[in-house]
Amino acid sequence: MQAKTIMVQGTASSAGKSILVAALCRILRQDGYRVAPFKAQNMALNSFVTIDGGEIGRAQAVQAEAAGAEMSVDMNPILLKPEADARCQVVVLGRPFATLSAAKYYEYKNTLWPIVIESLERLRNGYDVVVIEGAGSPAEVNLKDGDIVNMRVALAAEAPVLLVGDIDRGGVLASVVGTLELLEPNERAAVKGLVINKFRGDLSLLKPGLDFLETRTGVPVVGVIPFIRDMRIADEDSVCLEDKTWRGAEQGLLDIVVVHLPHMSNFDDFDPLRHEPQVKLRLVDKAGEIGRPDLIILPGTKTTIADLEHLRTSGIAAAIAALAGECVPIIGICGGYQMLGRRLYDPHGVESAVAEAEGLGLLPVSTIFEPGKNTCRVKGHVVAGEGVLSLANGVEVEGYEIHTGRTEADGPPTIHITSRSGREADSLDGAIAQGGRVFGTYLHGLWDRPEFRQALLRWLANQKNISLEPSPQGMDRDREYDRLAAVVRDSLNMRLIYRLIGVEGRE
Repeated sequence: MQAKTIMVQGTASSAGKSILVAALCRILRQDGYRVAPFKAQNMALNSFVTIDGGEIGRAQAVQAEAAGAEMSVDMNPILLKPEADARCQVVVLGRPFATLSAAKYYEYKNTLWPIVIESLERLRNGYDVVVIEGAGSPAEVNLKDGDIVNMRVALAAEAPVLLVGDIDRGGVLASVVGTLELLEPNERAAVKGLVINKFRGDLSLLKPGLDFLETRTGVPVVGVIPFIRDMRIADEDSVCLEDKTWRGAEQGLLDIVVVHLPHMSNFDDFDPLRHEPQVKLRLVDKAGEIGRPDLIILPGTKTTIADLEHLRTSGIAAAIAALAGECVPIIGICGGYQMLGRRLYDPHGVESAVAEAEGLGLLPVSTIFEPGKNTCRVKGHVVAGEGVLSLANGVEVEGYEIHTGRTEADGPPTIHITSRSGREADSLDGAIAQGGRVFGTYLHGLWDRPEFRQALLRWLANQKNISLEPSPQGMDRDREYDRLAAVVRDSLNMRLIYRLIGVEGRE
């Protein structure tokens, strides 16, 4: 039998669709169902790599993990990765397909509809339930002709739709009613339940509003989800970056700065640092905000050369150079690693129209951008024995690579790679220089391993002649998914939701 379906759509971006899908995936898994997430088209700079080297949106990777399902490109067959100049890289079934302007993609995307349906059918043939996520809002009338992710998917999958509104940003009653008013009759009929998300306060004060929604729309409110604080689940939405101090301004013995690049990608790399109780993690986009931190991190980026130019025009590059001269440690991840090198070459126009650019000159490496993209899961261990990595020497690490470009290093590496995408490997990654105070690597997810993270933090603490209290051994993602599922299960009418799906729930 084909899997049953349910779909989560929102009145706007950041309404909480991704997290609700993750919660439903976890609940269904807890109740004994084989469940998979699905999002036809995702636009995100945060992505992840499947075991066979395909690239999917980070949200679908999180949802698959919550569901206990192996990540697959079918869970997110189309991924759009924004670049400079109103264009994006189109990733189809995990592989780069083309780089198109927004207008060109809009003209083209209907031809991708068969791929969407084929991916959904493969999932439905392998699971009991597929939880589908929409994108943005289904009521964006200017985009509906080319819809391949919202109501067109719901109708094709015969999926009952839960419409989610974010009350934390205000106007939720109007946004829910307005969304339903703008839908076609058959689309509106597909909406079987309303969900209010991110509620703070006294629920009794909201009750008249809920009654109004049900009377005005004829659609039941299936629940109100409270604002969940300190949820340690990777966030793919850049809205979370609006809070530039990821921990309280006065918290933390160690001050770590992450440079906020215009096209910053995979910012969930730093979630483990965000949740270190003795770390103050700051997101900085102005040179004057940097100060003199204990560590500077240059993150990944979708457009390395353009963001490198931004560092220069903003004065951040000069500030980094000055701080490097004062022995402040600096780490570059992926695109940040490329920026720390001597030169960057793009003879084929793969990444930008600039054929050659000067790097920050802090690492003895040069990068050449070439057609194609490296996407793989990686395991290895640290081989650098000096400076910031000295206490991590020999520590096992794992992560994933998503990058264009080949980087050639003249100096010692940082990591010996022993496995790529499940296959045995024997190669070197990264570079370290400046007496061990500057290093770069292509590995995303490096901070997830507590042994590596704690070794680096201890070294930073030693430089300040302070000691750190023993820290928790990292984020327990299974525990976080269970916590999320418990809150959502308690907040929603799960009996109704299971009836909508057409399966039996846990009493």
